[in-house]
Amino acid sequence: MAKITGSCILIRKMFRQVLRLSPVKVFIRSFSKSQDVHVAPLFEYARNFEHKVAIYDQNGKHTFGSIYEKARSLSAQIAKKLGSGNNERVLFLCPNNVNYVVVLWGIWMAGHTAVPLSHLHPENVLHYYVRDTNSKLLIATPGYEAVIKPVAEQNQTKLHIVKHESSFANHDQTFAAISENDNNAFILYTSGTTGNPKGVVHTHRNVWVQTKTLVDAWKWSPEDVILHTLPLHHVHGTVCALFGPLFSGASTVMMPRFSPDVVWDHLLGNKGQKITVFMAVPTIYSKLIDEFEKTYKSNKEYIRSYLKNNVRLMVSGSAPLPVPLYEKWYEITGHRLLERYGMTEMGICLSNEYDSNREPGYVGVPLPGVSIRLADSNDNHKILLECYNDGEKLKFCKPITEDFSGALLVKGANVFKEYYNKPEATKKEFTEDGWFITGDTCQYSHEKMKFKILGRTSVDIIKSGGYKISALQIETKLLAHPEIKDIAVVGLKDATWGEKIAALVVLEENSNLTLDGLRQWASEYLPKYSLPTVLKTVEVIPKNAMGKVNKKELIKEVFDK
Repeated sequence: MAKITGSCILIRKMFRQVLRLSPVKVFIRSFSKSQDVHVAPLFEYARNFEHKVAIYDQNGKHTFGSIYEKARSLSAQIAKKLGSGNNERVLFLCPNNVNYVVVLWGIWMAGHTAVPLSHLHPENVLHYYVRDTNSKLLIATPGYEAVIKPVAEQNQTKLHIVKHESSFANHDQTFAAISENDNNAFILYTSGTTGNPKGVVHTHRNVWVQTKTLVDAWKWSPEDVILHTLPLHHVHGTVCALFGPLFSGASTVMMPRFSPDVVWDHLLGNKGQKITVFMAVPTIYSKLIDEFEKTYKSNKEYIRSYLKNNVRLMVSGSAPLPVPLYEKWYEITGHRLLERYGMTEMGICLSNEYDSNREPGYVGVPLPGVSIRLADSNDNHKILLECYNDGEKLKFCKPITEDFSGALLVKGANVFKEYYNKPEATKKEFTEDGWFITGDTCQYSHEKMKFKILGRTSVDIIKSGGYKISALQIETKLLAHPEIKDIAVVGLKDATWGEKIAALVVLEENSNLTLDGLRQWASEYLPKYSLPTVLKTVEVIPKNAMGKVNKKELIKEVFDK
């Protein structure tokens, strides 16, 4: 097979298909590396579903048309403060309800770049985001005015408080047309595990491609209703769980915060809407299982039947999904969770196929239009495997007859534009020929024809005694131990072995598990070189809002003291 030199032909083909299928006409001109594919911004799709309910929240129900008009009105107010079409950064803080969409669309309609904030961000982080983006305007709802006002004042930034939705004036505003799809759409911040967080810039084309690809892959339709419980300053909560339904005309039930009993009420149809799609992180699924055992177990046969017949898709992401959790959820609901893989910098690039036989631990194959490389972990120029999805099937540069593991590199129209105002940091994250370096180690199984993420190369790949060991695979095996409730495996520096394997565990009540006992039990499931040599128990393993563990901080806090 000829060497892949780019994905222009693939993307052209994909957009031809979109032209036939998309409800909003998309202008296409001859596509090459120097030319653009022009697409409509996401808010334009609301016009196709004007009278349909887009969002249910604690304030009631809101149609696509009403949200569009409120956003149009807000865009006029933003334009008075900033002008229009000049791509200023606008930071906004809203609860998980309709106001988030109104403000996001209003910023886009005015031709500016949206930067979503979270109420979980401490004040020093909010100050950092304002200064890092050189933001000209902060927007918040009244409930967050006390939080955001001091930040605006200290940074001499304009502030706009969005009043109750009924107070939006019906301005005759013509918003700034977004004719250039390489204009910045929004900036999402990385979790900042090393140094200060970096602002990841996504263009309107990035957003459109990421959203349209997932809508097709996960078979979104206007008949769908998703239960939304995720933070709205991450890719999972925005691109995966919100932009998909807004693009396709589906409805979103937005919860102000996660609550296991309320989620179960929604999933079982007790709140008025029949949920057809649910997405969450493994921590949420774990808490839902705990709630099931405590409250719903006596009705297990009815619950399994109801969920299997009424919910069509359940997705897990943002953190590794332990096999015991996958199996327990299947036992309760009859659903094999669809795992996928993505990052702030590129949305979702790998996903199990909708109609595939899903297996725990595997994140599937590249989505259409995405190219994948596995490179030598010490040399990105040494390519072990390269493949791409042309929209019909996976194609490899050379025949694959064995398994490969290596550094994961990605290329496609889904990949971000840059780290905001950080050209050197941006350059560092790409190879000379334009592949994004994810920082993760990935494995391709020739037998299963799927990919598996082995973890962050810097913290999840433990180099001990000449072996390269996946901490995530050890965690998956050890979580099956009946006395282990939660676990994080890390590598600690060791003069003899290079690194030694340490397990930080949360034990079930009344457990007396010892290191010797754990090693003896685990020897049936793990090779000797993968067995922990350090065991430490804690009451809880700290995780961020997306259920991720910052292992570098964990090592400092627990083992380096």
